[in-house]
Amino acid sequence: MSSFRNWQARSSVLAVLALAAVSFAAAQPAAQFVDKASEPATAPVTKPAAVVMPNSPGALTAEQMRNLIAKVAANDMENDKRQRDYTYIERDVTNSVDKKGRAKDSESETYEVLNIYGEQVQRLIQKNDKPISDKEAAKQEERIQKIINKRKNESEKDREKRAEREAKDREEGRQFEREVVDAYNFTYLGTELVGDREAWMISAEPRPGFVPHMKYANYLPKFHGRIWIDKADLQMSKMDVEALDTVSWGLFLARFHKGSHIMIEQTRINDEVWLPRQVNFKVDVRLALLKNFNVDAEQTFRDYKKFRTDSKIVGVSREPVEK
Repeated sequence: MSSFRNWQARSSVLAVLALAAVSFAAAQPAAQFVDKASEPATAPVTKPAAVVMPNSPGALTAEQMRNLIAKVAANDMENDKRQRDYTYIERDVTNSVDKKGRAKDSESETYEVLNIYGEQVQRLIQKNDKPISDKEAAKQEERIQKIINKRKNESEKDREKRAEREAKDREEGRQFEREVVDAYNFTYLGTELVGDREAWMISAEPRPGFVPHMKYANYLPKFHGRIWIDKADLQMSKMDVEALDTVSWGLFLARFHKGSHIMIEQTRINDEVWLPRQVNFKVDVRLALLKNFNVDAEQTFRDYKKFRTDSKIVGVSREPVEK
């Protein structure tokens, strides 16, 4: 299964899953991360409005919820940056199901996610919970070595071009988050424990009359859902999204059908960042001109370990991580 990633739009609330789900259906390759050493100096980013919460346990106002969503989106962009400093294990399970929802077959792939020149790269280590063959392992190492060589030999001009593209993508991401806040009406549903931490629970429904201004923002009204926001850290701890309508990706590439459903859960790592713990998909898709098929998939993430910048590139050195 092609890995569901990146958390570029990860918790731009519902936008994340609108785009991520379609990317998953279209079997897009895993996104790659910028080399931090190549990032140009930038002016400080303007912070969203302060989130002023009620002193009483009453409901949040509409303005408080909008500010809170904006703050969560900004926090998650920081999470995305800090995720580059971690290696971890990712296990992807795909269950094909029939029209009645019964499982037909299942397969899994387990990856070690490495940090190579500031870029996160997957190395397949298991299939169906069994170690890959020596031949497959050699292919993995050869692929990784090619990535290392490419980055080592990158010209200054190519590095600058890549940094400019990535800076542009980050700015578009910030603009897209503003679209998300405008695309939905938010309703306060109360508080709930996620794990052992208290979270606000907020629903998001498409706002009538929303006019998208950016590419892909027209997908937003086709999704609705709920988001759980950790009260202490103002971070997304869980999100549950459903497609209200069919979403088409490209002319013949993929369709993501009404009723498809995705849930994300995140966890606090090392007292500094919130990263994915589990992602669940229940999707009905059509790829290219092929027939429709249903997929029940799950991704789990574990063993987050911080990568030391003074480590050798291939011999990934790690530090203990506290959860």
